[in-house]
Amino acid sequence: MNKPNIIYILADDMGYGDVSYLNERAAFKTPHLDQMCEEGISFTDAHASSAVCTPSRYSILTGRYNWRSTLKQGVLFGYDKPLIETKRQTVATYLQEKGYKTACIGKWHLGLEWTLKDANEKESIDYTKPLKDTPIDHGFDYFYGIAGSLDMPPYVYIENKQVTAIPNRVEVNDVKIPQELNKKFFRTGLTGEDFIHEEVLPNFTERVLSKIDEYKDEPFFIYFPLNAPHTPILPTREFQGRSGTNEYGDFVLMCDDVVGRVNKKLRECGLDENTIVIYTSDNGCSPMANYNELAQYGHNPSYIYRGTKADIFEGGHRVPLIIKWPQVIRHGIQSQEPVCLTDFFATIADIFRDSLEDHVAEDSVSNLPIWSEEEELLPVREALVHHSINGSFSIRKGKWKLEMCPDSGGWSVPRPGTTPEAYPPVQLYNLEEDIREQFNIYDQHPDVVEELKILLKKYIVEGRSTKGTVLHNTGTQRWEQMIWVDSVD
Repeated sequence: MNKPNIIYILADDMGYGDVSYLNERAAFKTPHLDQMCEEGISFTDAHASSAVCTPSRYSILTGRYNWRSTLKQGVLFGYDKPLIETKRQTVATYLQEKGYKTACIGKWHLGLEWTLKDANEKESIDYTKPLKDTPIDHGFDYFYGIAGSLDMPPYVYIENKQVTAIPNRVEVNDVKIPQELNKKFFRTGLTGEDFIHEEVLPNFTERVLSKIDEYKDEPFFIYFPLNAPHTPILPTREFQGRSGTNEYGDFVLMCDDVVGRVNKKLRECGLDENTIVIYTSDNGCSPMANYNELAQYGHNPSYIYRGTKADIFEGGHRVPLIIKWPQVIRHGIQSQEPVCLTDFFATIADIFRDSLEDHVAEDSVSNLPIWSEEEELLPVREALVHHSINGSFSIRKGKWKLEMCPDSGGWSVPRPGTTPEAYPPVQLYNLEEDIREQFNIYDQHPDVVEELKILLKKYIVEGRSTKGTVLHNTGTQRWEQMIWVDSVD
């Protein structure tokens, strides 16, 4: 078999329920994503490693759980330093070594090493100087994108290691409505001369299509992290009103159109049969989409799942995952196997029948048996670990999900710090009987709680969740806040 091309499209804050193929009650149709589901495999139980942006991206590229990095909670911002460790292998460096051309076009959000005019002033950037640590240093031959989310300054494009245009103005968010109701929210900040927020997604898309043309005669990996449908929610005029819901629904349909354009380009280039196209999201939908407004149209971006982006609940990290590879994956498969976005690295290595080094992709498990329907090799995972924005853990094994916090761990009710002392310190749900996570039955199954606590602690302290030698996590874990850890050597 010839080396397959790989295009990984990562939506930003798109909910499981936003793909109409996966949501029978969706208020709009996503025809291009639905077509991918019909032509490939869709997953009903796929999860980002975290319920927020930066951590999930770290896990996708490294095959390592995000909480093993120095970032134990929250996300990075546009001026923050790189999160991926200098010598850590990524799926991009792996594919480079296989002779692939590699490109990252879109939202990076994993930190960059800016050149500072004043070492003591984080935002005193010298925009005329090259950056010292970009995706180019982590396995990509080419990078064109933005530092963080589209609502995080600086608002400049970066090509490889250089800003494309020096900031010439400060964009000010002067909308007076509350932030949580402002779909066009962005933080006031320096903006490049060539930077217009509404044009970012179309710009990225055109560059991806151009890169497919450029790379079509050799194997390639294009990592395409979208800036949408994250805030600011800015559908172009062509898509405004198309969903029949609100601006968020329109922006989702703009993402759907991007998928259609990428697949059309592959067909035009004669590459579609041996190209792996992956579409997923870095976490669940943000409350900024305005769930109450969408509910008026009968639409729930989280589908039937509890919670939203940032939460330890299913709505925070259960994401759409659709994969098309006509040469290998049969049409119209729907898998109920629990999988994680960390699994990308090991799956790609398995395609080449490679065994990864012991210290690489330590939380990645090959999903190739699912893609090729090798039932005798299922399930592929022992368990899954989830992580919320405030650093709360959860572990899922089979039908059981144990959440190591009394609250959402994120933005939904009950918010961290708001639960009465009488609340149980942990939550246990039987997802086969209670997929909406309504009934905490931790006190009815102390044996299950204990079993999952022990397994979660093992995964954490051994530095890996796959077989191999014990490894070290990066940075200092806040063990003292984890009342469920009795002792850590």
